[in-house]
Amino acid sequence: METPRSGEHGFTLLELLVVLAILGLLIGLVAPRVLHVLGHAKVEIAQQSIARLDSVLQMYKLDVGSYPTTDQGLQALLTRPQGVRHWNGPYLKGNKLPQDPWGHPFVYRSPSERPGHGYDLLSLGPSGKPGGAGEIENE
Repeated sequence: METPRSGEHGFTLLELLVVLAILGLLIGLVAPRVLHVLGHAKVEIAQQSIARLDSVLQMYKLDVGSYPTTDQGLQALLTRPQGVRHWNGPYLKGNKLPQDPWGHPFVYRSPSERPGHGYDLLSLGPSGKPGGAGEIENE
């Protein structure tokens, strides 16, 4: 019968399985919370982006006298729409329209479909489809 050499210790298969089971449980409990926090952060970014675009649309309205039409869209913030006077843009930096945190374009409608609003500006959320869960719109 052999005796273990001094200084040579190892883990048994059972000990390794217990450690893996504990790690699996921890990951199973922590991962959903982390994903929820990341999802919530994207919602906040979308709300901030909509608020920033709202400010830009207000500047456009001050210069032009009205919001861009649905046909002109947010592109009117980058390039002068045909027939628009007093345009003092571009109102956004760069040459691309911003997208929501999920990589989808913001939806813009003017006039608004809601009473008392000049326009509608919204993100379709993670689904990118109208009526999907998580739509975020201007107040």
